[in-house]
Amino acid sequence: MTLRPGLRRAGLLLHIAASVGWLGAVTASLALAALGLAADEPRTADAAYLVLPPLGWYVLVPFGVASLVTGVTQSLITMWVLVRHYWVVVKLVLTVFAVAVLLLYMRTLSTLAEVAGAAAGGGPPTTAGASPLVHAGGAALLLLVALALSVYKPRGLTPAGRRRRGIDVPARGA
Repeated sequence: MTLRPGLRRAGLLLHIAASVGWLGAVTASLALAALGLAADEPRTADAAYLVLPPLGWYVLVPFGVASLVTGVTQSLITMWVLVRHYWVVVKLVLTVFAVAVLLLYMRTLSTLAEVAGAAAGGGPPTTAGASPLVHAGGAALLLLVALALSVYKPRGLTPAGRRRRGIDVPARGA
């Protein structure tokens, strides 16, 4: 199913906006994680860790889910189709993986913020280690790979894409 060009472009605009927003939010969380790790003043580190969960729940998660939903929608209403080209499949897998890891990691960020909040109230200082930095850096790298796939669109049809185009797909074991 394909839509009129104006509607397709509007969908593409939404997908690009969600994806760029997600990358920007990941970059902000990367900066906060680096600040928390490198801060000489414990209160500065605690403040950085207190900001990460709201940034995650109110910016990262919505943009990540929006990017996933609009990407799948775009693949269904354009010539790229969801499983015809390897680059689309790889991008889908990367996006699903990133959203899943983000949702799982939000619990860790919430725990880290609770510890930072207790430290701000006079408890021991927060020692988060490199985990927030590693996760944010990994997310940024993953999103840049997805961006590169979108721009360069490497050739290669999946077996389903070859069948649809009438290209012989060798049988397994042949």
